[in-house]
Amino acid sequence: MSTLSELTVKTMELSTLQKLIAARTARRATVVVSDLSSGRAQAFIEGERFPAEWDAAISETLRSGRPALATLNERSLFLNVYLPPPRLVVIGAVHISQALARLAPVAGFDMTIIDPRTAFATIERFQGVELLADWPEDVLPTRPLDRYTALAAVTHDPKIDDYPIRAALDAGCFYVGALGSRKTHATRMERLRSAGVSEEAIGRISAPIGLDIGAASPAEIAVAVLAEIIGALRRRDRGKQEGAA
Repeated sequence: MSTLSELTVKTMELSTLQKLIAARTARRATVVVSDLSSGRAQAFIEGERFPAEWDAAISETLRSGRPALATLNERSLFLNVYLPPPRLVVIGAVHISQALARLAPVAGFDMTIIDPRTAFATIERFQGVELLADWPEDVLPTRPLDRYTALAAVTHDPKIDDYPIRAALDAGCFYVGALGSRKTHATRMERLRSAGVSEEAIGRISAPIGLDIGAASPAEIAVAVLAEIIGALRRRDRGKQEGAA
């Protein structure tokens, strides 16, 4: 017996399917709304204008990441959501990163570690995870961040951390975290202000990084960081474009 999701794909018009494929390639979330009476399906990409009567249902489906049934104006609808796989980009091949490399895949995150310090960024320390021993300035322009990416900067080195933090804020990453004490972060904020980063954007940085669970060891800090990232993913702002219904 076919599932509702399978029926949605089978009855989807070519234009709707093409829109879905294009959104997937661009790593943008999509909701396909199917009228269960007529079988007609429409795709809506996150950030687009939604029909006013469907806006709340589509928005909730995007937020939850789960398909749903809805009855609107006496019409039975099935809303199926297609979210890009969440990514975690960690700046710094440190002990916290080693723990995150074991935890992140369990939570469904693709993970990449970037660190130009070849003494730290070694395959022996990070087997099974994508490791790029290069400067973030050289990596990120060819591997752009996006709204379904979390960035955690953990090197304690402004020369390495500051650029990717700015890039993550510009890209609208759903989570931007930075390791360091409140004093360290205050200094970091001054550098970002001097670089032209707005107060609103600076306020999006989670620092000190991770949930406040009294974490002490690298493994405990990694748990706190991943938990905070998951919370940010589930509570993220859709960021509707200006003029959306």
